[in-house]
Amino acid sequence: MTGLGPLVRLALRRDRLLLAAWVVALVGITLATTSAVGELYGTAESRVRLGATAGVNPAFLALLGPLHDASTAGGVLAWRWGVFGALLVALMSAFLVTRHTRAEEEAGRLELVGSAVVGRHAPLAAAVVTAVLVNALVGGLIAVGLVGLGERAAGSFAFGAGFAAVGLVFAGVGAVAAQLPESARAANSAAGAVLGLSYLLRAVGDAAGDRGPTWLTWCSPLGWFEHTRPFAGDRWWVLAVPLGVTALLVATAAVLVTRRDTGGGLVPARLGPAHAPRSLSSAFGLAWRLQRGVLLGWALGLFVLGAVYGAVARGVEEMLADNPAMRQVIGRLGGSGGIVDVYLASILGIVALFGSGFAVQAVLRLRAEESASRAEPVLATAVRRSAWVGGHVLLAVVGSAAVLAAAGLGAGLVHGLRVGDVGGQVARLVGASLAHVPAVWVVAGLALALFGLVPRLATASWAVLVAFLVLGQLGPLLELDPWAMDLSPFTHVPKVPGAEVTAAPLLWLALVAAGLVAVGFAGFRRRDVG
Repeated sequence: MTGLGPLVRLALRRDRLLLAAWVVALVGITLATTSAVGELYGTAESRVRLGATAGVNPAFLALLGPLHDASTAGGVLAWRWGVFGALLVALMSAFLVTRHTRAEEEAGRLELVGSAVVGRHAPLAAAVVTAVLVNALVGGLIAVGLVGLGERAAGSFAFGAGFAAVGLVFAGVGAVAAQLPESARAANSAAGAVLGLSYLLRAVGDAAGDRGPTWLTWCSPLGWFEHTRPFAGDRWWVLAVPLGVTALLVATAAVLVTRRDTGGGLVPARLGPAHAPRSLSSAFGLAWRLQRGVLLGWALGLFVLGAVYGAVARGVEEMLADNPAMRQVIGRLGGSGGIVDVYLASILGIVALFGSGFAVQAVLRLRAEESASRAEPVLATAVRRSAWVGGHVLLAVVGSAAVLAAAGLGAGLVHGLRVGDVGGQVARLVGASLAHVPAVWVVAGLALALFGLVPRLATASWAVLVAFLVLGQLGPLLELDPWAMDLSPFTHVPKVPGAEVTAAPLLWLALVAAGLVAVGFAGFRRRDVG
């Protein structure tokens, strides 16, 4: 552990702006949501009515989790924001650990640090300690802020501790993932896959009902947050589960780090064939070879997620039959068509935001290739810059449409089987999913523009995507001004199925995306590689 203290200070110094942004965003959104919930459900009657419907319906259980106690604004907050807030805390923690471990090794900086008087475990321990400090700060500020807004102290601290506990688990996940592959990108993908599986297990377990596999929520760190039940019993003993798992994961990472070489991974990269196929003679062929596994993983994941949400679509109509207040809430989220279509439009909007993650990841592969000095040997040949960038951009454009179509296919197949109209529902929901493609292209264009103009800030594309997610999920609840909601390209997508499809907003989104892509191309042509 020699050198642990200086490495922790170095990590905090390097990430002071990034971590401050995460902390301010997570705490601010939580407190703003609390105030909005207090205004929207200001009476006990309105909260009881909400709990009698949303807390037992499979559709809402899959989307947001159980509403354990609707008697207080804090209980509604834990239902409305708990899962998505914990999701963001998990992303922050996992990426933070991989950034200060595997990414440092890949860049060669950790080898230089390790040549000084630094212990073998110190870099890993410093990354974990930094994550612990940041999660403790987020949880503590949220708890204090909720108390300041008038919520019960016990529930407030249980809520903050639950967020911090989820963050610690995924700090451990990031620590283990950093030991397996040889690249930071692959480590982040592995941690993201674990997070996606956790969300899926929670959704299936929550929506299963009394006779279904509700035990699946105990297999998910997001489910552990729900079982803590902030403002609804405050089951502190549940926190022992994530803390124990965190200790086990960190201990596993500490053992693994001594069983590999610095810069290497426990899962070595496979040797390629002696002769390259003809497909690698083009820039797109190279991009496809590098990212085909990622594309397949995203398509499969969104297909399963769409299927889960499609399975509970019919339950929405039953829940809202006698509840006009909930009809109004769902309508604000999804549109003005039939209530099942409104629900489907809402969940397809969320799935489209998740699918934007593939587009960002595909574009940022350009930055990863450049940072690892693999771009220069390619560009030293007859390959032009525009062709090299264009290959990855084309994959992001086509691949994003493919992963959204997979989500619509999953939702359409399952929902169609339940209503006896597989062909019609598949066509409708695949088309509804593809309506979000221009908005996804705007996100990809933003990532490319950052890569071309200010490559050091290219990873800020993830922050932009998170901002769009928050605007989409909490904008109606917070009653934000129209101009603020319009900042998200997904606001301009027709709420299909259920709403009339107009070509104008989709064409404008496509033009904005094309302009951003042009800016990215021009910026990359005018700057030095590396």
